[in-house]
This record gives sequence, structure tokens and C-alpha cells, in this order.
Amino acid sequence: MAIRAMYENSSDVGVFSLLTNAYCLVAVGGSMNFYSVFEAELADHIPVIHASVAGIRPIGRLAVGNRKGLIVPNTTSDQELSHLRNSLPDSVTVQRVEERLSALGNCIACNDHVALVHPDLDRETEEIIRDVLGVDVFRTTIADNVLVGSYCKFTNRGGLVHPRTSIEDQQELSTLLQVPITAGTINRGCDVIGAGLVANDWS
Repeated sequence: MAIRAMYENSSDVGVFSLLTNAYCLVAVGGSMNFYSVFEAELADHIPVIHASVAGIRPIGRLAVGNRKGLIVPNTTSDQELSHLRNSLPDSVTVQRVEERLSALGNCIACNDHVALVHPDLDRETEEIIRDVLGVDVFRTTIADNVLVGSYCKFTNRGGLVHPRTSIEDQQELSTLLQVPITAGTINRGCDVIGAGLVANDWS
């Protein structure tokens, strides 16, 4: 199922929200229409939580998570961290990390089993990803782009990658992730996949 939404005048819904199989985070400060799209589709199944990270709204680019955990940058305030921990299901571990590449959502793409990460991510951050999200971690690029979280999106059922990803790389990613992968664009030709959509296993 696919549903269209806009955050104010932006079609970059992946910048202002983060969706997993266990929860959905939406940025504070947007129109009620944006929230109502998520709540109508998801509220019967998972919590839809209004939140910010580092006092700003692009939560989908700053945080990364799956059904087991959520990782946020060290610029996340104690109040924001407390709000997330109190709002998320008890089964979800929330961890703040010291990482110079602080736009974690741009640098990391994951589902419930595998994470693809920026080649220059700190080793300590890699270990936290492995422990908190419960995934296997692989350093890679997508179509020669190091911002893997920006240029692909995948769930436990399939994924979409940058349109210039070669057939060989698509097959390699598919084998690595154990899900079907295809190349393409979103929002009328945009190749920044992670910014333009959110997805989980059923929506």
C-alpha cells in the first residue's frame, strides 16, 4: 500500500518522519494533515510519536532505527531522549551515540536484520548499531555514494536503490540483504530515496 503525504510544502516525508515495524516518529511543528495521514494508517498497529532531535525537525535524517532499537546523535537533548524512551514500546532500546557523522539517517540504512553504513562511520558506532538494532553491519556505498541512508530504502520484504546502481550491485545487495532490490526514483525523478519515502513491512 502506498499513501501520498507532504510535510508543509515538502514531499520529503523521509526527512520529517521515521517508520519501523514497531513505531513511527513524526517531526513536531508540522500541519495536522501530515500527522493525520500517519495516524489514520498506523495508529491501530503501532505508536505514532511526535518528536524532535537536537531541537530540530528533520528527525528522519538524524535518527535511525528498526523494531528493536533507535539510535540518535549526541546532539539529542536529555529531555528529547527521555520523551523518546517514555513514548516508545518497552521492547525498543534507545541509544545516544557520539558520532561525528551526526546525520545518522543519511549515513545508515537498515531493516530488522541488516544495516548498510557509511564507510567512514566510527568503529564504536558500528558496534552500537550491531548491539542496539540487533543487525549485521556492512560498510558500503550505493551507486558510489557514501550516504547509503539517503540513496536507498529497504524493509524486510524488499528495497529501492539509486537509479544508477548497476545490475551487479543490485544483485550483490539483494544477496546481502536477502530481499529483492530494484533501482529507481521517487517523487517525479528524485534519486534521494531515503528522503522521499518511509516504509515498513506493511505500509
